[in-house]
Amino acid sequence: MPEVLKPDSLKILNNPSQEPQWREDFPIRWENDHYVTRRELAKFLTLGSAFLVIANVVMAFFGKFRGAEQYPRAFVANASAIPESGSMLFRYPTDRDPCILVRAKSGELRAYSQTCTHLSCAVVHRAQDGVLSCPCHMGLFSETEGRPVAGPPIRPLPRILLDQQGDQVFAIGVEV
Repeated sequence: MPEVLKPDSLKILNNPSQEPQWREDFPIRWENDHYVTRRELAKFLTLGSAFLVIANVVMAFFGKFRGAEQYPRAFVANASAIPESGSMLFRYPTDRDPCILVRAKSGELRAYSQTCTHLSCAVVHRAQDGVLSCPCHMGLFSETEGRPVAGPPIRPLPRILLDQQGDQVFAIGVEV
């Protein structure tokens, strides 16, 4: 026969001074939670934005007065080894930075980073057209200035500064 609750047992179940069993199993006190008000959120966002602005100003200030980056002087090639309208690959300022040395039709030596400014593909020298070509997206750069003349690239190639002493050519810096 099913158990019938007597009125005395109902008093115990409905007694507000006694904790219900589910409270012991799930001891979450919603009234003790800390809610974030809209005002607190707005204050946090305002202070966070102000902090970011101040951090940017400080970085710009110190970046402006930081000394110029020093590049090593590195031997590239003998000038006589590069034929007219020819090119040669080298690495500067580190072994991870591919560069290309180009002798223009005028006989002038120019060097650029070999990394395309569009999506970092390697550019190659097309002597017959007088351009540096990026085969990935058909970007073209002028061999005399390194500026883009066709295709998707919009920034010029970083120029490698050269110093020629007699027949020897040295890389002395990078001009972005």
